[in-house]
Amino acid sequence: MIDRNPNRTRVAAASLVLAASTLVGIALHEGYTDDAIIPVPGDVPTYGYGTTRKPDGSAVKMGEKTTPTRALVDLLRDATKFEQAVKRCAPVPMHPYEFQAYVSFTYNVGETAFCKSTLAKKLNALDYEGACKELLKWDKVKGVTVKGLTNRRQAEYRICTGEAE
Repeated sequence: MIDRNPNRTRVAAASLVLAASTLVGIALHEGYTDDAIIPVPGDVPTYGYGTTRKPDGSAVKMGEKTTPTRALVDLLRDATKFEQAVKRCAPVPMHPYEFQAYVSFTYNVGETAFCKSTLAKKLNALDYEGACKELLKWDKVKGVTVKGLTNRRQAEYRICTGEAE
C-alpha cells in the first residue's frame, strides 16, 4: 500500500533524523551477539548488532567480543553513518517512514550497494513506489534466497509503504 494521503507531505531528506524506532528495528533485525560471528557464509565477521568495524575503524575479527553497552554505541555510530549515506545518495523528499526503511536497508547491505542500486536510482527519479518494491529483491546471498533476509525485506517494504509505521 502506497501512502496517498494528501495531508502527509514528504520532507527534504536533509531534515530527516534517525528515529529511535529505526535503531530498535535494526537491532531486532540484526540480533545481538557478544562473540564475532559470520552471519551468512561468505560474509564478514560481525558482533553486537551486526557491527563490522571496531571504534578504531579496524575490522571485527573472529574470536573478538563486545559488550551490550559497546554494541549499542556501535549501533548508533553505524546507523548514523548509513543515515548520512541515504541522505547523500538520495537527496529527495521522503516520508520519515520511507527514510527509516532505507536506513535499515543500507545498514544491512552497505553504503556502496545502496548508492549504486536501482532502488536509489528509482528514489532519485521520485518513483517512490518502485523504490519501495526494489527492497523486496535484496533477499539473496550469492543467488540463494535467505529466509531471514526475505523477512527483513518484507518488513522494510511494509515500513516503506506506510503500512507499518
